[in-house]
Amino acid sequence: MTLETRNFIAGTWQDGGATVENRNPSDLSDVIGHFAQADGAQLNAALQAARAAQPAWGATGPQKRHDVLMAIGTELMARAEEIGTLIAREEGKPMAEGKGEAFRAGQFFTYFAAEALRQLGHTADSVREGVEIDVRREPVGVVAIISPWNFPVATPAWKIAPALAFGNAVIWKPANQTPASAVALTQIIAKQDLPKGLFNLVMGAGRDIGQALAESGRVDAISFTGSVPVGRGIAAAAIPNMTKLQMEMGSKNPMVIMEDCDLELAVAHATNAAFGGTGQKCTAASRLIVHERIHDAFVEKLVVAAQALQVGHALEDGTQIGPVVSADQLVANMDYIATGTREGADLLCGGTRLERATEGYFMAPAVFAGTRNDMRINREEMFAPITCIIKVGSYDEALHLANDTEFGLTAGIMTRDLARATHFRRHARAGCVMVNLPTAGTDYHVPFGGRGASSYGPREQGRYAEEFYTIVKTAYIHSGVPA
Repeated sequence: MTLETRNFIAGTWQDGGATVENRNPSDLSDVIGHFAQADGAQLNAALQAARAAQPAWGATGPQKRHDVLMAIGTELMARAEEIGTLIAREEGKPMAEGKGEAFRAGQFFTYFAAEALRQLGHTADSVREGVEIDVRREPVGVVAIISPWNFPVATPAWKIAPALAFGNAVIWKPANQTPASAVALTQIIAKQDLPKGLFNLVMGAGRDIGQALAESGRVDAISFTGSVPVGRGIAAAAIPNMTKLQMEMGSKNPMVIMEDCDLELAVAHATNAAFGGTGQKCTAASRLIVHERIHDAFVEKLVVAAQALQVGHALEDGTQIGPVVSADQLVANMDYIATGTREGADLLCGGTRLERATEGYFMAPAVFAGTRNDMRINREEMFAPITCIIKVGSYDEALHLANDTEFGLTAGIMTRDLARATHFRRHARAGCVMVNLPTAGTDYHVPFGGRGASSYGPREQGRYAEEFYTIVKTAYIHSGVPA
């Protein structure tokens, strides 16, 4: 094996007990590599090394942490084209999106580099004479990071960066579908002057490495992004150890299209939100709730826009929609197409597998109309280039249906009415609300997360991240009573 296929454990690159093959979903003849799978002994070594290394890093001054994170972020941004191309090749998103993801990952690191310098405590006078109070934040300890395949560099970046900024050790288990991107990020981190064992890349199946991390009493906190069933399993395994949890899970994001909207803008934003990233985003708009007065015109324009999207090889110029990530994902998507048709929805376009010059997992973006909110296609996260249109007769009905879900990550509304937009912003039960914008697309310096089954625990990103990656300590100091 080559260096690029290994795990990074206790400061060294190590082979695994087995390997997984990684193929390009745009071209199945393109084998990216064979990537090591860690075994139990290697995970144990990583945990031991992380616990040993964390105290020294936790005691490191903020300038050193700033410099390390700034170096990581700067290199990521400088190499955005190279790493973005790797993301496109491995995950299947168009190259422009891959480059944008790599650059954004760098911005997470540079943002949290600055946060490392802004760690300020508080002081207070006690209600008792002669006693002063010092309140500060300390590292939580060893953080296990379990990240998904759909943003293989950006999602781990917004977890790893604050973990390091606030003085923690990291054990990272990436998704097995995108190991090359994980190795590329690890190579950049491994260059830095970090205590040996502070950062560990431990690749492997979720049922093995992920489960062991969830059950481990040597893990102080777990940050997970993935599905609701896996998240619930992690919570059940972690709670006996009282492990701190932060979980971002499923979604079924609504975009409300009101009769007074800018129709062309609404179609453009709905197309972006529903099909960008091949619909493989937790923020994708898979429920389009459309007022009856503009329903037919909106549907007609949306179908035209969906059919005009260029589906093709992620590395080819002009590609707007790449392949789905794997054969299993394609099978699941086709099952949802069959389910929607069986439930009585009208498939207006797409939903078929496409043939291209190379063999890959290509699928035509699909639009269902005539759907009801109680249909399975409107209840479950599909993670696919499929969107469903629900016709409504009023704003109140639209808001009710938008909130009628177990999820609550993002919600959007297209309207020119400021009062209506304000009402929606305040009453949509979602962690992120977009007004006259796609539901997908968030900034790195503000909190991100949802409610209901979408999220559990403290928010990610921005200054709110410190709530998860630190512990608050309140100290009382008796300075003595003057003579």
